Amino acid sequence: MRAVTVQDGDLVVEERPDPAPGAGEILVRVRAAGVNGADILQRKGGYPAPPGSPPDIPGLELAGEVIARGPGAERFAEGDRVMAIVGGGGQAQLAVVHERGASPVPEGLDWPEAGGLPEVFTTAHDALFTQAGLKAGERLLVHGGAGGVGTAAIQLGRAAGARVTATVRNDALRGAVSELGARVVAPEGFVEHGPFDVVLELVGAPNLPDDVKALATGGRVAVIGVGAGFKAELNLVALMGKRGRIHGSTLRARPLEEKAAAARLVERHVLPLFDAGAVRVPVAETFALDDAAAAYERFTAGGKLGKIVLLP
Repeated sequence: MRAVTVQDGDLVVEERPDPAPGAGEILVRVRAAGVNGADILQRKGGYPAPPGSPPDIPGLELAGEVIARGPGAERFAEGDRVMAIVGGGGQAQLAVVHERGASPVPEGLDWPEAGGLPEVFTTAHDALFTQAGLKAGERLLVHGGAGGVGTAAIQLGRAAGARVTATVRNDALRGAVSELGARVVAPEGFVEHGPFDVVLELVGAPNLPDDVKALATGGRVAVIGVGAGFKAELNLVALMGKRGRIHGSTLRARPLEEKAAAARLVERHVLPLFDAGAVRVPVAETFALDDAAAAYERFTAGGKLGKIVLLP
């Protein structure tokens, strides 16, 4: 198979041995694989793959067809369209996935949409509902609303009956983000648009002091993105006065049991929204596997709405 590999900070597409599915695993012919911030960090040496995943083949999400099953794998049949979050190895022509970590692709989605769905919608759903406990009628602030997780979070918040506000830096993208169901504001001065019951922090440390200021009493800040910085100084008295909570999360390194539980929740609560046409996967641009370096450059350049997707 051909695969994207990370070699001394460079992306090289080369031949690798075809993987074989083990017990409970399926072999997937990858039709689409989303590019995510974790891939950019892995290329820089800052986010190694978890044990058991290919150490030098990036790719956290994929969609494709089941072409073989390992011993005991019965959840899917050969030929089924599936999508999954993986610890790595998604940006290749073939990938092995544990069947418990895979989900069926909704009928109305094409391959680029399916390949850009698992990571961002699972991340957004887990952060907003499983961890932050977002409820109907609450006010949600999404920082970085034009990105993959941001567009997913806006739509999930709206579908759940929350009142959604999103910060978007690029003026040209604000109209498209608004169409997803958010009141769109500039990143500067977002505090004056609060208070918010839940803040989804996708930008990083520079926002945290004002995130606390913008919280309603009992509000929650979910930190799942730190592209703008890792460290911040907080006024703990302000956090205490709001009876607020700040928590952080990643998805990649979780054990199979936790990833499978998150996948089942998405199947139960999110995939029906796709079948109903209530949510969608905005795809900004697609690239061939051999153009992976250009895809990464497009991702880091910003100014996009939604996902960058590789098509092996």
